[in-house]
Amino acid sequence: MRGHRRLNLPPVFTTVPTRDKVVFLTIDDGAEKDPAFLRMMTDLKVPYSAFLSGYLIKDDYRYFEKMQDRGVVLNNHTLRHRYMRGLSYRAQKREICGMQRLIERRYGTRPTLFRPPFGSYDRVTLRAAKACGIEYAPLWNEEVFADRWEYREWDRRLHPGDIVLTHFRGRDQWQGTMPDMIRRFLNKVTAEGYAVGRLEDYL
Repeated sequence: MRGHRRLNLPPVFTTVPTRDKVVFLTIDDGAEKDPAFLRMMTDLKVPYSAFLSGYLIKDDYRYFEKMQDRGVVLNNHTLRHRYMRGLSYRAQKREICGMQRLIERRYGTRPTLFRPPFGSYDRVTLRAAKACGIEYAPLWNEEVFADRWEYREWDRRLHPGDIVLTHFRGRDQWQGTMPDMIRRFLNKVTAEGYAVGRLEDYL
């Protein structure tokens, strides 16, 4: 977690330092609200972390309440999912602090994790995030879809502590459903001998 320690800014990272053969599933935005996905994750007891955007969850706050009731941490992905890099400090703070307030009001907790939309951020983003009470800004090392994986690293492999990104998406945007994506995720993770950890437990 190298990075912005001098000013105690939230560190940005794609992998958590650990010797455990574990990866972390993180799911962004909140567009798709699939009850089958919630049931599947509860039945399989797969841990994951949600990074939510205000404008996408407002039509069904209850869905994410159910998620939280099942032990999922609801984290900050801004109010309106804007490209943060290059925005003024005030505009970035409005996006991040506004989402902090929304999650606290609706779900009773104030997030300490923030993921900038599109993975796009600058120093101003991290200053604003810190001012809003954020401690960590995790990105990702792999992304899983219903029909494929994508990798940041040339070796196209999982590594201990890798953060895996996916999105709340359904057939409208994907070649498949969220349960299809979870099957693809678990097939690779288990075939390579990894467990799925809870990101917040390793920070």
